[in-house]
Amino acid sequence: MKLYYLLSAGLLIALHTNAQQTKTDTVFFEDFNEQNLDRNKWNVEVTGQTVNDEQQAYVDSTATIYMVKGKDAEGAINGALVLKAIYQPGFMSKEKKSYDFISGRINTRSKMEFPYGTASARMKMTAGAGLWPAFWALGNGKWPDCGEIDMMETIGDSTWVSHALHGPNYFGNTPLAYRAHFASGTDVTQWHVYSVDWSPTSLIFKVDGKVTYTVTKPMVEKYGRWAFDNKKFIILNFALGGGYPGGYNKISKPYYGISESTVNKIKAGEAKVFVDWVLVTKGKE
Repeated sequence: MKLYYLLSAGLLIALHTNAQQTKTDTVFFEDFNEQNLDRNKWNVEVTGQTVNDEQQAYVDSTATIYMVKGKDAEGAINGALVLKAIYQPGFMSKEKKSYDFISGRINTRSKMEFPYGTASARMKMTAGAGLWPAFWALGNGKWPDCGEIDMMETIGDSTWVSHALHGPNYFGNTPLAYRAHFASGTDVTQWHVYSVDWSPTSLIFKVDGKVTYTVTKPMVEKYGRWAFDNKKFIILNFALGGGYPGGYNKISKPYYGISESTVNKIKAGEAKVFVDWVLVTKGKE
């Protein structure tokens, strides 16, 4: 794998500054600078029938979804969103399914949906086997026909993040995926800007402004229909364990895909995802 190096501190500051400016091409901007989550922009998902053998239930709670400022924001200039995983054994979902973990997931469905453009987020997160945060975009309708763009996923190995596309005949363990490795001394626990440039003919993934993976329409059509001409909404979530982490780390106990040391981090209140801002700008239709 190639190593993709960080931009200079000055360029990262410029990325952050640009994201805070309202431009004529801005479709959506959220800097999480309010006291509470803006429900005019975001939906909070509540689930109790998880997919991928994940080990968490998503709840609508300020224990799992909340804002921080100042020192608590850990480097976010105007405050940050926190998605936090919590150990709560015996939690019962409305579907009467029992979970030992709760977490948070939000989306912009019906509130902000866009076809083409650049979607970016500045994020940092706790590392640990089985911690599975993601920044992604999804179309409406039946999955995978609706198309899914995974701008950033990490499953606990702090040295890399993955990008992926899912659609008809290329989903699950999709062939359209790539691991972008960080340089030595750099990892997911530090702030990075994750983005995708989405056009009618390609998707170009970047970390800190540097291209890490490019997928073209002909590449996709080797496997199935191009599912990236419809509007999609943004999702930020913090999953725990399940098929993707478990398939990589081969851990089955104490939970599928989650190590004992990670469980201890969750119990200690240390499993968090910080999101400084999310920006979507216009693309060519």
